[in-house]
Amino acid sequence: MKESEIKLRVELDQENIPEKIYWNATDKDGDQEEETKSFSLSIWDHNNKSTLRIDLWNKEMPLDEMKRFYVDCLGGLAQSVLNSTGDEFMSTAMNRLCEKLVKHLEEENRNIQQQ
Repeated sequence: MKESEIKLRVELDQENIPEKIYWNATDKDGDQEEETKSFSLSIWDHNNKSTLRIDLWNKEMPLDEMKRFYVDCLGGLAQSVLNSTGDEFMSTAMNRLCEKLVKHLEEENRNIQQQ
């Protein structure tokens, strides 16, 4: 049986706020640990029928990138819903929300640039 392992490592400051986040996986190209500014992990707890979540970001994660990160996560979930359940309604509704959020972010960026 094949196994795959994903590792996350977080460096914290004195106040336990993430300063640096690193990840590595046995199935990714290259064996070097890579730095990231944010990650989101969701695990289904089948006993309690609920989701366990870990969302972390470092101090240097820009606000606009954080918002884009969550829009991208939602888009990925829309594709996962389609792949895993075949539910086109849910996938389409999630993708429409992503489109709406992207327009919101674009408008937000325009307003910032005009200031």
